[in-house]
Amino acid sequence: MLNDKLTFAIFGNTYQADKIYPIVQLMTKLRDYKATTIIEDSFYKYLKDNYDVTISDIQTFTGSNFTADYVISFGGDGTLLRSASMVGNKQIPIIGINTGHLGFLAAVSPERVDYAVDAIYNKKYKLEEHSVICMEVNGKPIKGYSNALNDIAILKQDRASMISITTYIDGDLLATYKADGLIISTPTGSTAYSLSNGGPIMAPKSGILCLTAVAPHSLNLRPVVIPDTSKITLKVRSRSNNFLAAIDGRSIKMNDDVTITISRADYNINIIKQPNSSYYVTLREKMMWGVDSRR
Repeated sequence: MLNDKLTFAIFGNTYQADKIYPIVQLMTKLRDYKATTIIEDSFYKYLKDNYDVTISDIQTFTGSNFTADYVISFGGDGTLLRSASMVGNKQIPIIGINTGHLGFLAAVSPERVDYAVDAIYNKKYKLEEHSVICMEVNGKPIKGYSNALNDIAILKQDRASMISITTYIDGDLLATYKADGLIISTPTGSTAYSLSNGGPIMAPKSGILCLTAVAPHSLNLRPVVIPDTSKITLKVRSRSNNFLAAIDGRSIKMNDDVTITISRADYNINIIKQPNSSYYVTLREKMMWGVDSRR
């Protein structure tokens, strides 16, 4: 594979001015391999305007209008989520260079950029499959906002009273949640918003989803884990007659008269991991389990 002509599509975070320096190292490494590098248009303009990063023969793209052998996400987990939404069902492997904080998904440190590129060309990596969920409103997907790698959350609007979310699983009534919201999480998203609301941690490939209430009115409501083959139907009622649907953090205002259905998408997102990496090691380190806080 060392002599293969590969194309890399790069997404980046334009809000990390003090952490962007390894991008030059990354593009230099790709140029050494004679790779074709294409960069998301807004990120390239940011680099050009702020760092005078100019490479002849560079190409740019907008949104999901690209093809590539690999995608490189340069930022934190949020940037990787956005990259994944642009990759969609293209089945292009994503590698995350972590210049953010937590780095559950974007796990490669900036200091190991060269190593990560070498590993791709030498095929010394492993692919980790992550399930995706999709949302339909009145039986139709929302253009550009339907699928989530982490979670889909139904939430009250700012300053509004709590909402009622009547929830059905495969047509059977589960409960009517009176709460600030309800999170439907994949295993990937179980260490994100769901966890902060008391949801369980779910390992990748566990084939499950979790429903976690946000500030429920009743303390009897607990997170519920269901098979990811289930179809979830939601009907919302609120005093203001509208609410928010957040799909991997991208919020959309909706009216109460809609019916929402959530189910597993028919494709996975493939994330590149280093061969010696382990989900449980990452979990233990990021959560700082076993660390003596007295020191």
